[in-house]
Parts: sequence; structure tokens; C-alpha cells
Amino acid sequence: MIDAVVYGASEVVVGPDQTQEDAAVVVEDGRVRTVGPSDDLVREFPPENAVTSVDATGRAVIPGFVDAHTHGLFAGDRSDEFAAKLRGKTYQDILAEGGGILRTVRAVRAASDERLLGNLLAHLDTMLAHGTTTVEVKSGYGLDTETELRMLDAIAAADARHPVDVVPTFMGAHAVPEGRDADEYTDEVIDEQLPAVAEQGVAEFCDVFCEEGVFSVEQSRRVLDAGIEYGLAPKVHAEELAHIGGSQLAADIGAVSADHLLYATEDDAAALADAGVTPVLLPGTAFSLGAEYADPSLFAEAGAPVAVASDFNPNCHSQSMGMAVALACVGMGMAPRDALDAATRGGALALDRTDDTGTLREGAPADLAVLDAPSHAHVPYSFGVNRVATVLKRGDVVHDADGLAVPSPGSGR
Repeated sequence: MIDAVVYGASEVVVGPDQTQEDAAVVVEDGRVRTVGPSDDLVREFPPENAVTSVDATGRAVIPGFVDAHTHGLFAGDRSDEFAAKLRGKTYQDILAEGGGILRTVRAVRAASDERLLGNLLAHLDTMLAHGTTTVEVKSGYGLDTETELRMLDAIAAADARHPVDVVPTFMGAHAVPEGRDADEYTDEVIDEQLPAVAEQGVAEFCDVFCEEGVFSVEQSRRVLDAGIEYGLAPKVHAEELAHIGGSQLAADIGAVSADHLLYATEDDAAALADAGVTPVLLPGTAFSLGAEYADPSLFAEAGAPVAVASDFNPNCHSQSMGMAVALACVGMGMAPRDALDAATRGGALALDRTDDTGTLREGAPADLAVLDAPSHAHVPYSFGVNRVATVLKRGDVVHDADGLAVPSPGSGR
């Protein structure tokens, strides 16, 4: 039996450089069976015979967002720091005063396992309602072996319980703990945390904050090389606050992605493209910091397809990929379609997903969002407004704000 037929769509964004108008999507066994003219597919696959039918008349259908960079598991509140930044304090000023990441570390260490999981599940609910169907979540607010493992356990538990696919990344090298030396703590990440993380078997990636005043290029290289030895694919926070060589490090080690890149250069872009590293641009971070935006044209001209992600965290408090797409357009000058592709297929590339996640091509996971608008351009055009009405995850309706989905009689749904 066909899982779902989504029909009558004004347009279906199938993937980069592929859109069909007046189209339908047919889902079988959790994957896209076909996309084509709505009238033809409705005749071949009557919606009333599917487990679920979705009347998308006059609405656009897009792939579910793939948010490839978040720090979505945390505790505590740092809204006062937002106000402090508006008064002129820098990110580094706040960190030096014991705020920022270190403040969240204290809150996470004090939180119960139940609180951590509950916080993450609540954030995932919001992300799903805004069209995100796959999200990466990092550890890194523990900065000790016990708490990093607790965070990864919570991420795994959330993945098991929530419709959104949650991709776990270990980031013990997120900051240097209070009262510690960077070299000493780097040794701890390599000698104590990474072996425990590998034994736990949850994390897929290893990330590091390669930044001035945090972890040097050489310290970052040591952490990522050790992660590779333990089977964790490398990611790098690079060139966010200054240019110190994190992009070149990502290229040298063959990282899956290099993220932030506000201070990347043409040479950096060329190196990343040559090495097949996906640049992940985070316009929400620039917006929240009042900083310059990354330049996507650097990477496009170098031949590197970019990803756009939310960077949801206590310092960039937006779970909405629609808002990230809007900022990519307004702040970074991306065309609406390019920004959407970067937030879907680009995100999948940044998570090393090779099964056409982030598209609606034949055989791809049937993760899609139906908009309450006739065109994908309304995602950034309606900035600050959630245009997602209905979300399907592998063909199952997991969010339906407008009541578009209809179970067939006898389907049990």
C-alpha cells in the first residue's frame, strides 16, 4: 500500500535545480516513489487508497530542513547576555567574565538527566513545527568526561523518542574549563574523553572550536586526529571570530564540514572545495553577534556547495531554519532558491548523508514540508513567520497545523 500521496501542489522543490509545478509526491515504504504531474499521479495512485492523503492545493512542497549545526542541548538562560552585547560587550568579554559557554557548562552540570532530555525534546518540537526533519546536536557543555557522556546519552534518547532524526556530535573541545590550561585540557579530551565516547558508541562526529583564545590550530588538529582514530568523522568551527587557519586545517584533514567561516578567504574557499569539505554558513550567529556575515560567493566561485544552518544555542536562540534562510538571503545575499537548497541538500552534505536526504528525488527519504504559501520563496519572504503547515517524516504525518492530512478509512491512523 502507498504510504502517502501529497497532491495538488503549486510546486514541488525536488532538489537543487529541479522543481515541478502542479505536482504530486507519492511515498512508498517511507521513501519517495515518484514526483510528477498531479493529475497523472492522482489517477495512478488515488489518494483515497493511500494510508494518508495530503491536499496541498495551491501550496508549495519542499524537502524537510536539514539543520547541520546546533548546540541544541543545554540548560539555563543567557538572555541577559543578549542585552549586554547590545550595550557593547563582546562575545570574548562575556566569556572572560565567566559567562557564555562556561555559564552554560555550570547549568548543564547541575541539571538532571531528565531535565536535559526534556529541554532537548521541547526544542525538537519547535524545530519540527518549523519544518526541520534532521538536526545535528553537539555535546560540549560538559567539558568533563561524565557530563559529555550524559549529554550524548540525552541526544541518543531524544533521537529514539522524537520524529526528527538527531545526529550526535562530540565536542568536548568547545571551550577550556575554568582554571585549566588549554594544552592540559586538550590532553584530557584526547586521553580521557575520546576513549570513553568511543566506548559509549553514540557520537558520529568530533568537532572542535578552533579559535583565537580557545583551541589553536595545532591543539585542534590533535583532537581531530585522535577522533579519527576512534572512528569519529571530523568537523571544525573555523574562522568565526578571527582568521587563524581553521579552514586550512579542515581541508588538510578532510573534514566533513567547516563551519562559521565569517573570516574565510578565497584561498580558504579553494582549499575546502578541493578537499570536498562542505562549508556551513550560520547567518543567525552573525545576526546575534552583530558581526559581518560570511560571504557565500567565495565558496560558490570555488565550486563548494554550501550549507546553511541555524546554530541554535544559548547565544543564538532561534530554532527556525526558515529564519536562517531569510538571513542567508538578506544578510548574505543568497537567492531564495539557493538558500533553500543550502538548508536542505547542503545540510545533508554537511552531515555526510549520501541517501539523497534533503531532496525529494526518487528513492530519497520522504521527509517533506507543505507550506501555507504557493512558492518556496515565501520562506524568506515571510521572515519571522513560520510558513510550514504540515510535515511528513518518512511518509508519516508528524505535524499538521492546518489539518491537511487525511487518513484513509481502515488505515488505523
